[in-house]
Amino acid sequence: MFVLFEEAGKYLGGRVLSEAEASAQVELESGKRVKVKGANIVLRFDKPAPAELIAEARALAATMDLDLAWEFASDEEFGFAELAADYFSDKPTLAQQAAALFALFDAPHYFRRSGKGRFRKAPAEIVQQALAAIEKKKAVQAQIGEWSAELVAGRCPAPIREQLYRILFKPDKNAPEYKAVVEAARTAQRPPLELLTTAGAIDSSYQFHWKRFLFENFPKGTGFPAALTAPAVADDLPLAEGVEAFSIDDSQTTEIDDALSVQGLGSGTVTVGVHIAAPGLALAPGDALDQVARGRMSTVYMPGHKITMLPDAVVQTYTLLEGAPRPAVSLYARFDEATLALQGIETKIERVPVVANLRHDQLDAVIDEAWLEAPAATGGPDEAQRLHAPLAFLFRLAKALKAQREVVRGKPESFNRPDYNFRLVGHEDRPEPDGSETVQITTRRRGAPLDLIVSEAMILANSSWGGWLGELGVPALYRSQASLAPGIKVRMGTKALPHAGLGVKSYAWSTSPLRRYTDLVNQWQIIAAARHGKTAALAAPFKPKDAGLFSILSGFDAAYSTYNAYQSGMERFWTLKYLQQHGIRELEATLVRDAGGGEALARADTLPLVLPVIGAQGLPRGARIRLRLGDIDEIALAVNGSVIERLDAEASPAADDAEADEEEAATGALTIAVDVNDAEPETPAPAPAA
Repeated sequence: MFVLFEEAGKYLGGRVLSEAEASAQVELESGKRVKVKGANIVLRFDKPAPAELIAEARALAATMDLDLAWEFASDEEFGFAELAADYFSDKPTLAQQAAALFALFDAPHYFRRSGKGRFRKAPAEIVQQALAAIEKKKAVQAQIGEWSAELVAGRCPAPIREQLYRILFKPDKNAPEYKAVVEAARTAQRPPLELLTTAGAIDSSYQFHWKRFLFENFPKGTGFPAALTAPAVADDLPLAEGVEAFSIDDSQTTEIDDALSVQGLGSGTVTVGVHIAAPGLALAPGDALDQVARGRMSTVYMPGHKITMLPDAVVQTYTLLEGAPRPAVSLYARFDEATLALQGIETKIERVPVVANLRHDQLDAVIDEAWLEAPAATGGPDEAQRLHAPLAFLFRLAKALKAQREVVRGKPESFNRPDYNFRLVGHEDRPEPDGSETVQITTRRRGAPLDLIVSEAMILANSSWGGWLGELGVPALYRSQASLAPGIKVRMGTKALPHAGLGVKSYAWSTSPLRRYTDLVNQWQIIAAARHGKTAALAAPFKPKDAGLFSILSGFDAAYSTYNAYQSGMERFWTLKYLQQHGIRELEATLVRDAGGGEALARADTLPLVLPVIGAQGLPRGARIRLRLGDIDEIALAVNGSVIERLDAEASPAADDAEADEEEAATGALTIAVDVNDAEPETPAPAPAA
């Protein structure tokens, strides 16, 4: 005897080996033996064989008109055999009974199950809704097939182009656009990004990176609300007497956050002023401008363009432009002119006269060590000559401050690599680059005199204010590093802890409030400290253990890391463009990671480029090599090199593993979220309402 029974939502057939009161031992066609509950057996028969019956019944069920079956079916609960009698004949065959069972079971939008082999008609309105959903699904599936075919043929449908970045990086895996890309990639047996590129979905490699960044970080665009205006500083601030402040920045800098001044030269005690733009005097936590700044957390920099944290009109209100006194939070540090010993520090809120905005790119070639150490200025622009004495003192002080930090640090700071500056030529009439520009890459030596002057002054201000806030019990946002041991990285927190990398007891970013939100927050705290002294902890906007402060810290850390990664990525993009525009096929480089740890990495000697290399087996870290470059992939920002010659007989000291690992991130392949192994999510028809 054979039986047809239900098992885990499927109907199976087999031969009965033995049978008890409530169950039967059944052998399937595969030879597997299963125990079947008696209640799950729906048909018993002697012939044909189960497989033959099921095949015949399935074919017959496919021909049944479900609308007609629904009309024939009883309004009360019924069994499949009853429907077979109504639909086929008064005495339905075994195959017709099984066909009715399969048709009823596979049509939950028409018939709802009431038990084993028992069913009830779904209400007419539910049937109509379900049929409409089925038709819609069929139409969507047809659309997916059509889009997929177009992609395989090398054409990108408009809906997929419009959803490109969502499909690649934050996909809705139930969306038809995503499914079409997955289906096309499977059919063409090509990676999704390659398929989309070939189909013309990507206008240009530059726009791909730019629009991806905007999609992930500025989905509503980079513009500011039109109603935002810069509030005036309400305080009647005193004018800083005797101060002639000057800033030192690049020509592209519009957010001039900091300026310096020197007073008392020749008197035995020299006062150095570090003057910081003071938007914190006008903006308040929670106001409209603060919400915008907090939403962005920082200015985003990239070659040829930037997205500012604050609207340009607001920046221009508080930036330290030359020509008029500007509101500032000033740190005054008094030094013995001969020994450079620090004698005292004071913080003031005031208006500071700014007499000059010096520019690195215009002066670095003129203002060098010899110029600063000469008794008098020996050339250069008039504004620089007038500031020769203050600059010379600041340079002498900067060298002394650096030496003091290095004692605490335990080893000298090394500036063995230059900073690279990017200039894009050809987009002067456009608000932003489009990737067609000619790129110029120049260098600025790390630790150059003007650079050293500014960096040491900012370290002095950030460490001094950080320590002062810590003494007063006023919370702030700090950067700290427990030690210089490998793997110990700089962290952000709300406590004044040492920064081993800088060699200072504490370090609170406070000198760039126009372009970093942490600095604006710390400025509010510094202003409270300057106004209230020992009671500042009670008056400051952010109190100890303030949950809002921890939220800002977390948000800033994430945003700043993302922005820096994008800046690095776009610098790499333009470096690859530079190679193409200048027809560079070979490079001299230094091996920064040998092949013993996996993939070897090399750093170009004269360009900001780290790349994987092959053929470096047996070469030590620090070896200088000549590379032949492979093909450049502007989408993946990838290029590799092959060693064709070793240029030195003995390796020089190389970057440590931590530095190499940090730079390796820029050499990896682009990660996208399209998974061609995604199974199509099941979307069953709506179940009839009870």
